[in-house]
Amino acid sequence: MNKKKIEKGVRLILEGIGEDLERPGIQKTPERVASMYEEIFSGIGTSGEDLLQPIEGESHDEMVLLKDIPFYSVCEHHLLPFFGRAHIAYVPGKGRIVGIGDLARALEVLAKKPQVQERLTSELADMLMDRLKPKGAMVIIDAEHLCLSMRGIKKPGSKTVTSAVRGIFRTKESTREEMLELLKKGD
Repeated sequence: MNKKKIEKGVRLILEGIGEDLERPGIQKTPERVASMYEEIFSGIGTSGEDLLQPIEGESHDEMVLLKDIPFYSVCEHHLLPFFGRAHIAYVPGKGRIVGIGDLARALEVLAKKPQVQERLTSELADMLMDRLKPKGAMVIIDAEHLCLSMRGIKKPGSKTVTSAVRGIFRTKESTREEMLELLKKGD
């Protein structure tokens, strides 16, 4: 990540909107933004090869669901945040399970680059299918997009829900329904 280029770009934006670059509250803004971008876009260039490694010696053949995982990302169309909750489920194939923290970590890595919610949802489901070879995977993401809330149509509080359904979750309605019922529990 080239923080000096980011700083230069932020200075140009501030000048472009008519801001005084010498104003005390603005002087260090380019450096602060560059440091923030380094953090929130840390998923760029990350292969994720080490994510979702099956746990040796462990076995389970029933659904695993991690729900209500908070996340944030940045919309690649307007460079404004979108944030919400993700729900990740899979049915292990041949008993291959992964640490539940790894599910949240995979979401985090994929979200830390300019994104669209639809792709984020699909990438996560595809990663599960590729790395774990489960019988199926299902990912649901529910998020608010600040590009919808604070500009354009200006509809704060509106949520976008996306899902990616793979394997047994697609072919077996009872498995899909079980996941959706589990999501409702505890609300």
